[in-house]
Amino acid sequence: MLKIGEFIYPWGSGHYSRMMRFNEALSDHINEKFEVHFSSKGHVYEKLLKKFPDEKEKIHEILMPTPIDGKFGPSVSKSLMNLLLPISNNPSLIKQIISYLREERKLYNKEKFDLVINDGDMGSNILAKNRNIPSLFVTNQFRPKLYNSRSYLYPSLIFIAKQIIKASKILVADSPPPYTMCEYNLNFIKEAEEKVVYVGHFTNSKPIKKENISDLENLIKNNQFGYWMRTGNESTNDGTGQRYEKVFHKNEMKNEKRIISHAKNDSSIDSVIGKDGKKYSIVNALEKKIDWIQIDVGFLSEQEKDTVLNLCKYAVVNGSHTVMGEIMGGKSKPIIGIPIYDEHTNNIKWAEEKNLGILAIKTKQVIQAISKIKENYEEFEGSLGEFSKNFVPNGAENSAKIAAQILEEKK
Repeated sequence: MLKIGEFIYPWGSGHYSRMMRFNEALSDHINEKFEVHFSSKGHVYEKLLKKFPDEKEKIHEILMPTPIDGKFGPSVSKSLMNLLLPISNNPSLIKQIISYLREERKLYNKEKFDLVINDGDMGSNILAKNRNIPSLFVTNQFRPKLYNSRSYLYPSLIFIAKQIIKASKILVADSPPPYTMCEYNLNFIKEAEEKVVYVGHFTNSKPIKKENISDLENLIKNNQFGYWMRTGNESTNDGTGQRYEKVFHKNEMKNEKRIISHAKNDSSIDSVIGKDGKKYSIVNALEKKIDWIQIDVGFLSEQEKDTVLNLCKYAVVNGSHTVMGEIMGGKSKPIIGIPIYDEHTNNIKWAEEKNLGILAIKTKQVIQAISKIKENYEEFEGSLGEFSKNFVPNGAENSAKIAAQILEEKK
C-alpha cells in the first residue's frame, strides 16, 4: 500500500483548507490503495482529529515553529526575541526547530512515505530530499516583497526560499501569469523556476447541495450590503475585528448594511442590530421584519456563505490569498482589503492595480473605498469579469494529478 505524508503548517486556516481539498481529489487520480498521514499542531491538529475521528493513528502532532501572536496578527518583536528566549510558553525557536525536526524524522523513518506534500512546512522538504522521497511544496509565497518597516526580515526570507527549493516541485496555488494574484509574494529566483507549476486556486469545486433556506438567507434577501470577513488564527481574527469596529462607529456608516462573519463556531455571536439601535436574534428580526443595519454570524454554513457572496455588493477582507481568490475569481465581487501584514498588502496591491479591489489601511480609506466601489461598480465588474474568465479554480485536482503521475513514475 502506498503511503503519503501531508504536512500542514498551522499558522492561519488557508493551509488546512487547501490540503483538505487536495486530499479529497487524491482518490480520483490514484488508482492503487493508499493511506494518508497528516501532521500539524494547534487548531489544525484539532480540526484533523475532528474530521477523521476513525483515523487518529494517522494524525500526528508535530510542534512546528510558528510566529508568536501579537495584538494584530504575529508579533514581530516577540517572534524575534523567541529566536533565543522562551516567549509566551514557547521554548526558544532553536529548541523548537530541533525538537520538531526530530519528531518529523521519527515519523519519516517509521512510515517510509512514497510521497510527501508540504503546505508551508519547509522542514519536511529537507527530510524528503535527504531520503530521496519526492515532495510537493504547495505555496502562495516564496520571497514576498517587504516594506520599509520589515526590511530587516530579508535574511530570513532568503533562508526560507533555500528550504522551499529543496522540494521536488513547487506548486503555486494560483492562476498562471499574468493573472497570478500572489505575484508580489513570489519573486522566484532562477534556481526555483524550473520546479514551479502554477496549479490554480484550491477552491471548493463540489457543488453546494441546496437545502432549506435558512432564516439568515431569508433575512438578507432584497438587501444591498457588504460582506465583512474575519479570518485567520485568533490574533489575526481579533485584530481584523477591531479594525472593522472602528469603521462601523463612523457617521458615514450609519446606513451602510453589513454582514460580519466571525469564523468562530459560536452561535452566541449570532445577532442582528436594527436601525432602531436594538439587538435581535436572527429569528426575531425575520419574524418582526426588522430593518437591519448589521448582522453578526459566528459561523456560516457553506450554503449561507454562498448566498451571502452571491448577494453582497463587495467583500471586506484582510488580504488572505485563499479568501481573495474565492471572492474575486469565483464570485466576481470587488474586495476592500485591510491588511494585517506584508503578504496581505502585496495581494491587495496587486488586486488594486488590476481594478479588482481597493487597499485601505486607515479607517477613512475604508469608507472612501466603499464610496468608490459604489460609484464605479460597472468598471469593477468589467475587470472582475476578465479576471474570472482566466481564473483557474481547480488547483486541488491539478495537484492530485501531479501527485499521481509522480507515484506512477516511481514504479
